[in-house]
Amino acid sequence: MKTNSIKNLTIVLSIFFFIGLSFCVHGQQIDQKTQKSDFWNHVRLGGGFGLSLGSGFTDITIAPSAIYNFNHFVSLGAGLQGSIVSQRDYYSSGIYGASIITLFNPIDEAQLSLELEQVRVNNTYRNPTTGTLKDNFWNTGLFVGAGYRMENVTVGMRYNLLFNKDKNVYSDALMPFIRVYF
Repeated sequence: MKTNSIKNLTIVLSIFFFIGLSFCVHGQQIDQKTQKSDFWNHVRLGGGFGLSLGSGFTDITIAPSAIYNFNHFVSLGAGLQGSIVSQRDYYSSGIYGASIITLFNPIDEAQLSLELEQVRVNNTYRNPTTGTLKDNFWNTGLFVGAGYRMENVTVGMRYNLLFNKDKNVYSDALMPFIRVYF
């Protein structure tokens, strides 16, 4: 896809996202003297942590996130992520960024998701004969996902609609996930 078509697709999907969200949100007047806000009762915190160590290989990821449950069926959230990946004498990468996610729970056991992710990727490749090569770029991902939900944990698969095999931080458009929110 060309850069302009990715931007146009992102804009159109964002518009549909916020229009859809407006159907789920409703206003309610709260008497400030008699009732306190229950905002924090609807917030759930979670995220992910990954650690992989091997012979000269290191991969460390941290990804905190928070969601707001509008009702039993719809949640909206945001997250941050950061990763350090390195293979001794060959490769190193720093990845950091943010995402927004919408979760739909049509039934208790199923969860559908739409997630927009923007990450900065800073790669450095080392070769004894050709020297050092740097490849730094921004990567946008638009993921649709489905998973099986068991109380605070959801296990499933997500697919990156904006996947580009030539310029991407991920090796495949289809990715498994585990989400945990408390």
